[in-house]
Amino acid sequence: INIMKKIIALTTFIISVLSCSNSNAQPKVFSAEALSGKLTNAEGVEVTLESILKAHEGKTVLIEVWASWCGDCVKAMPKVKEIQVENPEVDYVYISMDKSNEKWKAGIEKHAVTGDNYWVNDSKGMKGSFGKSIDLDWIPRYIVINKKGEIVLYRAIETDFDKIKTELKK
Repeated sequence: INIMKKIIALTTFIISVLSCSNSNAQPKVFSAEALSGKLTNAEGVEVTLESILKAHEGKTVLIEVWASWCGDCVKAMPKVKEIQVENPEVDYVYISMDKSNEKWKAGIEKHAVTGDNYWVNDSKGMKGSFGKSIDLDWIPRYIVINKKGEIVLYRAIETDFDKIKTELKK
């Protein structure tokens, strides 16, 4: 009976591990909620993620979700600049989770962030509706979209630069 309980427990454990690993599957497209998420562009105009993606249609895109207050984001900036030099044909989109428009713009200038810059104007920051819509649990967060508009890397972080580079080369 004790062995039987152990077998059942082990089987249950294996099934739960396998089902959890499947739930971490990378989505190939953004949810409707994410696509309708409101962002502010550098001119102060509110836009949606969908309109941003449409502007980059047919191109490989690297999206970085970051903030000027985020130490890991700032530390990763040289790596991102290196990727930009190595992949000039890629479009770069930066989405800031900064707490204010002023801090966001100061961060762009201070860190010489080159690409299309957008700000999530949400007092709840990462826990707000846009952050939730892209399953944001850590920044910097990198998302790679291929030329067909499919997400090929959804949950990359600053330790995943090799994966990011590989996807950008495809």
